[in-house]
Amino acid sequence: MAENRRFLLVRRPEGSPVPDDFVLETEAIPAVPPGGIVVRNHYASLDPAQRGWMDDAESYMPPIPLGDPVRATTVGVVHASDNPDFAPGQWIMGLNALEDYSVAMPGGFTMPIDIDAVASPSSYLSALGAVGLTAYFGLTEVAKPQPGETLLVSGAAGAVGSAVGQIGKIMGCRVVGIAGGADKCRRLIEDYHFDAAIDYKDKDHDALVAAIAEAAPDGVDVVFENVGGPVLEAEVFTLARHARIVLCGLIAEYNSPEKLGLRNLWQILARRATIHGFLIADYADRFAEGGAQMAQWLAEGRLRADEDVQHGLENAYPAFMRLFSGANTGKLVLKIA
Repeated sequence: MAENRRFLLVRRPEGSPVPDDFVLETEAIPAVPPGGIVVRNHYASLDPAQRGWMDDAESYMPPIPLGDPVRATTVGVVHASDNPDFAPGQWIMGLNALEDYSVAMPGGFTMPIDIDAVASPSSYLSALGAVGLTAYFGLTEVAKPQPGETLLVSGAAGAVGSAVGQIGKIMGCRVVGIAGGADKCRRLIEDYHFDAAIDYKDKDHDALVAAIAEAAPDGVDVVFENVGGPVLEAEVFTLARHARIVLCGLIAEYNSPEKLGLRNLWQILARRATIHGFLIADYADRFAEGGAQMAQWLAEGRLRADEDVQHGLENAYPAFMRLFSGANTGKLVLKIA
């Protein structure tokens, strides 16, 4: 008899999550609710944002209740349906959880996908999913870079950052990336065609400021921020007048018991810069539009999207922690089915 394995959050992490914060339990496959569906999850997205959802803190989404599975975007197949718009066997994407089977109510983020149009269904968790669309809308709609401007991307070797840099090149920008380690910096240049790459790991504040200034001698016009902390504090000293900072993520702070903040906010005022908090959920009604453009760039060879696929729900914890060790080499995906 088929069963439903669920990766449950049973304790609020203090700092970096540890294995005892989670339990893998087995239950019966859930029944179909009136008007709903049951999804057999095949792939799940692993993202830094999930760490924030584990805290009992006010955010753009409610905390994951203790005893519930860890929330995650998944792609999978309709296992059973009580909804005329979704048939068993149909592939869909939705905000579900790290579990074999999820109950979903159509609407919101639950939508059908065409797996014949992609090399793997997991593409809907990377270039054609929230990751790729975060890069697309955050840059094209919020930052609005102009040809010839300098774009600085932190966390540049990550799934979002690498897509942002490549889109910036398509839009005619000079693109500078900040990443951790020589190998990631090499990938920025060789694989994603950034103009310059900076390794933050061997630099203190002054050295990082100097490295950014050298790579962007006329100042940085747009910052796409995924890291925060000391990286952001260095970046603000290199801003051009009227620069725009798109605040997408703060991975340096997610496992920090004390939030770091920005200690030199004066530089924002002095340089007449702006900071714009950005969430992809605000563009949910335009996902088809953004996905079509990303698919076109992929087909044309103008965009590269790497995936780091880990296997097995039983490996959810070590797979998730690859996000914070820097071990992942592309969009981190967990293959469940």
